[in-house]
Amino acid sequence: MNNYLDFEKPLAEIEGKAEELRALARQNEDMDVEKEAAALDAKAEAMLQNLYKDLTPWRKCQVARHPDRPHCRDYINALFTEYTPLAGDRNFADDHAVMGGLGRFNDRPVVVIGLEKGHDTKSRIERNFGMARPEGYRKAIRLMDLADRFGLPVITLVDTPGAYPGKGAEERGQSEAIARSTEKCLQLRVPLVSVIIGEGGSGGAVALATANRLIMLEHSIYSVISPEGCASILWKDAEKMREAAEALRLTAQDLQNLGIVDAIVHEPVGGAQRDRPSTIENVGKAVETALKGLEKKKPEAILKDRRKKFLNVGNKGLAA
Repeated sequence: MNNYLDFEKPLAEIEGKAEELRALARQNEDMDVEKEAAALDAKAEAMLQNLYKDLTPWRKCQVARHPDRPHCRDYINALFTEYTPLAGDRNFADDHAVMGGLGRFNDRPVVVIGLEKGHDTKSRIERNFGMARPEGYRKAIRLMDLADRFGLPVITLVDTPGAYPGKGAEERGQSEAIARSTEKCLQLRVPLVSVIIGEGGSGGAVALATANRLIMLEHSIYSVISPEGCASILWKDAEKMREAAEALRLTAQDLQNLGIVDAIVHEPVGGAQRDRPSTIENVGKAVETALKGLEKKKPEAILKDRRKKFLNVGNKGLAA
């Protein structure tokens, strides 16, 4: 059963009616409802196309946060073979919001690191809703060090509302851990490809997405702050999140215009959750294309490429 967003409620009614008709037909074999159900299906498809034809930034935020979107573990399970997870920061603890390890991507040995939100109540609590603590970023640094030492490309999968802002995290050096992780991304002498698969929130996302190539899903978002947080600060009213979403320019399309995003992965009509296998496959193809363009470069060229990318951020948008 689909989880519907607020703006999809009219669609939910139509698809619900079609399903009710088919349920009645299953109970009574003499009923022929396929014609009526097919008409409702066609109407629902047209409505879905219309709803997703030109999504506002706020609606894109809602789609990016959809609970049924494929998460980090789904991409790892589908795209990587021989995946061997590594745990802990060798200092304090293992942060389950950050998952990563060694694996093969298209038979190429790589290190993969991702932020996992969880898929049900139990796993969301275990994963802290994708909000990493300092030990999570220090685990990511350890994995990136490993990749650098053995010359393995790094692939990161980002989906987080932001780093965890709790008292314990601050006491253990949250800001320093984020800064060190960002610094490590910039220092890597191996290709680094990052994919924003849902939310890319604040420094918690930047710490894993300071990459040679940044890829975003069509309806994902990437921003210095959430629209709700921005509205609370600027207008003292979280309900102005729609205006904040417009002003933040957080969509993949806006960020590509600014030169921050290198590639956008197409999503099925209705969002990634409507066809998870094809979305994951498309992400795999985009990552493969990015790696092919980087893997023949020498370490010095990879460093230069990454430096040039970030020094040029914003120039494309200003020139336009």
